[in-house]
Amino acid sequence: MASKTETRARKANSPKARPQTRAPAEVKSDDPLYLQVVRALKDEIVGGVHPVGSQLPTEEELCERFSVSRYTVREALRRLREDNLVSSRQGAGTIVVPPRPADSFVHEVMSINDLVAFATGVRFAIDTIEMIEIDDKLSSRTGIASGENWLSVRGLRHTDGNEFPVCWTEVYINREFAAVGRLLQRHTGPIFHLIEDLFGQSIVEVHQEIAAALISPALAGGLKVKAGATALEVQRTYKLATGKIAQVAINTHPAARFRHSMTMRRVKG
Repeated sequence: MASKTETRARKANSPKARPQTRAPAEVKSDDPLYLQVVRALKDEIVGGVHPVGSQLPTEEELCERFSVSRYTVREALRRLREDNLVSSRQGAGTIVVPPRPADSFVHEVMSINDLVAFATGVRFAIDTIEMIEIDDKLSSRTGIASGENWLSVRGLRHTDGNEFPVCWTEVYINREFAAVGRLLQRHTGPIFHLIEDLFGQSIVEVHQEIAAALISPALAGGLKVKAGATALEVQRTYKLATGKIAQVAINTHPAARFRHSMTMRRVKG
């Protein structure tokens, strides 16, 4: 039988127990490595392992924990920032931040196809459809020549389960394609798809501009915000291969309920 002295010696020489690190969330084997890291960290943030205001482990520590490269860890942290779960500052590390309000609308655009997803994911409650003459003020806003007749479509956009509208939408359609107006009340997808399908045209370019604005008294009630509140106007001009403008859309979003996400990658050459 071992003596008390021998027992104490064995305890003294045994390695200290290391704190247990939460195992990564279960993921599919074919998921990219950075997504595996994202899901594991997101699970821990939501579960309170990393509370709001706390600092995530360093890049080096995450690399060691997940056995991945620094590039993979940085991509994972970028995705967490895009999801507004963390913020990063040089010299301060990566901090867990409070979640965004549930009524915040995030619109991520990387291609024209993403505009299809936007139009499909929100419901357009049309208020008015009418032919109008473009006046000088509207010409200045849209870039459409003053004096021309265009089809005007206006209304609010909603997402299911959200009491607040996403935005106020104005769509101006070239009179050559105004016949699409007869189908809009029953249409659920993007309007420019109707133009392409009905007239055999192809939208090849969409120019987008985002500008700050103020909510007018006329829009405040429908958007459920105070008149004069800050807004973001997202204007898109849809062009055919000939350069002709087929459609101009202006979405007015209450600034507190909108975030626009765009990913840029370096092109070699």
